[in-house]
Amino acid sequence: MISFKEPEYNNPNKHFTSVKATFDEEGNITPVSMMYENTELEIDRIVDIRPAASLKSGGAGIRYTCYIRGVKTYLFLEDTHWFFEVS
Repeated sequence: MISFKEPEYNNPNKHFTSVKATFDEEGNITPVSMMYENTELEIDRIVDIRPAASLKSGGAGIRYTCYIRGVKTYLFLEDTHWFFEVS
């Protein structure tokens, strides 16, 4: 029998979050807002989208370089989990 291990998501430098996103007809994902400490934060703008590794937190996925309330933030989509880097 094949058994699959659940990936470990316990890196203290990763802050997993809920994200609201839109999907276009080509399948592109665009995050619109994210949750932080029970507050929904709207993403002001996205300036870059690319496959990248998170050097601070570990892991790899799609990195969205965003501005949230005027602060540059790296938001990652890794597999089916969203996280941002904790400074």
